[in-house]
Amino acid sequence: MIGTLSHHPGRSALALGVFYLLLATPIARDWLEASMSRHMLVQMPLLVVIGIIAARLVPGRMQDSLLIRFGGAWPCVIAALFASSYWMLPRALDAALTDPWAEVAKFLSLPFLVGFPLVLAWRRLTLIGRGFVWTNFFSMLAVLGWLYIVAPVRVCNSYLVNDQENAGWYMVIASVLLFFWWLGTLLVGGGVGPDKPDQSGSGRTFA
Repeated sequence: MIGTLSHHPGRSALALGVFYLLLATPIARDWLEASMSRHMLVQMPLLVVIGIIAARLVPGRMQDSLLIRFGGAWPCVIAALFASSYWMLPRALDAALTDPWAEVAKFLSLPFLVGFPLVLAWRRLTLIGRGFVWTNFFSMLAVLGWLYIVAPVRVCNSYLVNDQENAGWYMVIASVLLFFWWLGTLLVGGGVGPDKPDQSGSGRTFA
């Protein structure tokens, strides 16, 4: 599906912009952020996906030009890892709920410092480099989830311990499922996966 976005870039960009604005509405934010699980495992990933799709709408030559301006693939990867790690911290979650500027920073940094640069860097990374990104993400998700489960007190002032535990279990389960999905795409030949060319013939890969 993502590989077909380039056929209608104008419509796709408009739809993406509308969806982005909908996520930013008070109603959507209040509902998603009322639960720690929805905040971390629905709203934040959706913001990253917006950045991924936005980058996919950029022509290949412009992607290469932007990558050069940003210093290459690894500066983009490092920026994405730091930004995504920050928004998994309890203090960052609390700040996003109590400080409007932190909320704005979240809505800008997750698409444009995580999703967007990862797409720019992905085609330039070797299989080992991509494996490093994936394993770092899986381990960070699992470890932080486990810490949320075993913490004897609330680590987020804005959420109850029960909500914190549920979010932790969801994070651990998600990390395990995503790991086996990624491993399956490496072991099973053919098809389209995160580290395989798409079927459009463009030579791009899924991010």
